[in-house]
Amino acid sequence: MTEKLLENVHDSLPDPTPSGRSIVIRGKYSYYHYNCDGFQDAGWGCGYRTLQSMCSWVKNCKEITSREVPSILTIQETLVSLNDKPQSFVGSREWIGALEVFYTVDTLFDVSCKIVHIPSNGDVKKYVSLIKQYLEEYGGFIMMGGDVDCSSKGIAGVHIAGNDAYLLVVDPHFVTTSGSATREEIQRRHFVKWQHTSEFLDSSFYNLCLPLVQGPQRQ
Repeated sequence: MTEKLLENVHDSLPDPTPSGRSIVIRGKYSYYHYNCDGFQDAGWGCGYRTLQSMCSWVKNCKEITSREVPSILTIQETLVSLNDKPQSFVGSREWIGALEVFYTVDTLFDVSCKIVHIPSNGDVKKYVSLIKQYLEEYGGFIMMGGDVDCSSKGIAGVHIAGNDAYLLVVDPHFVTTSGSATREEIQRRHFVKWQHTSEFLDSSFYNLCLPLVQGPQRQ
């Protein structure tokens, strides 16, 4: 059974520090997570779910009514049609990363993306200014994936307070335990949270996928 998806699950989440400044996503996205549409993908589908959340943001920004947010199967079929994956990829449980997210958004929604590579033993904090600049200019939903840290996640904001920096993580690994999800439950269980840059793994590389379409202007 498909549940009604929540929008902008970060709304009303307090800033991580009383001082500093937060820059967050502009526009609306739907929160896609494990099993949210009745498709059982717990344990392997986090990249697809983050991509779906990104697609919902792109769709809203461009006011696209002719195309729906793609299902996991449609994403797999799209990547096969581009010769990025073999036919056996369709129906598999193979993971996807930032490049596959780029290919899918570009193909289905005609939106280019920028890929940013953060090498292992690199400092995520060094890339905060780039993320801040992107959020100020585009206000978009960012996909973040890695290797040692192989949990795909969305990035919907940045908070800078002196020498401290936090990223606003939208985690697709949530599975409802009973009934429909609520924003309060997702925040209470930290599936959307401010994560200090020091909490990202030095041993993992990270790739960011930044969709290059502008969100609505802030009010």
